[in-house]
Amino acid sequence: MSQLLIVDDDTSIRELMKLYLKNEGFDILEATNGTQALSIIESQQVVLVILDIMMPEMDGWELTKKIRKNFSDLPLLMVSAKGETVHRIKGFQLGTDDYLTKPFDPFELVLRVKALLKRAKISASQLVELETLTLNKLTYDVINKDEKIILPPKEFELLFVLASYPNQIFTREQLITRIWGIDYEGDNRTVDVHIKRIREKFTHESDVFFIESVRGLGYRLVIL
Repeated sequence: MSQLLIVDDDTSIRELMKLYLKNEGFDILEATNGTQALSIIESQQVVLVILDIMMPEMDGWELTKKIRKNFSDLPLLMVSAKGETVHRIKGFQLGTDDYLTKPFDPFELVLRVKALLKRAKISASQLVELETLTLNKLTYDVINKDEKIILPPKEFELLFVLASYPNQIFTREQLITRIWGIDYEGDNRTVDVHIKRIREKFTHESDVFFIESVRGLGYRLVIL
């Protein structure tokens, strides 16, 4: 049974989330602050974290940073009353995978959780298929209509991450951490250079996907 972790100091919010998610067959773990949450993540098999921003001891911002540093692939859904664009941008920049504003529709919460888990499963499979295009991370092969396309390793990894999570926005910082590593000291504009090269090689695939620049945030791959 998949275990989800809900991190929120509001008991009523946790109970609401738990009610709807348990009805979908998930096991639920709970924490009231970031410190408790990290302890649970380190000792339990958690497949996804739903977290608030404003909490005692350690808030959601700091928790997101610590999770991304130590558990880079763990899906994160930030659910907060802070619905302003600046807060959503900050959440994505720190590494959250999705952002939902309170008050929320519980059915939308369930759908977003399922979508994040589906994306994570696809990514873990090491194989991504976009209609006629197949990316195999075990062999770094790119096959399009039975034709093999050669990509340098970093370009492949960048495309693989974006294709694993269609329509999800990744900041340059997130992509640097995932592909070049947290200790990378170069210019994060290297992401722009690699994106440009990928676009040049896949212009003929414009009827399947394109990589969109999201102003103020980063990039996302859009399937047509």
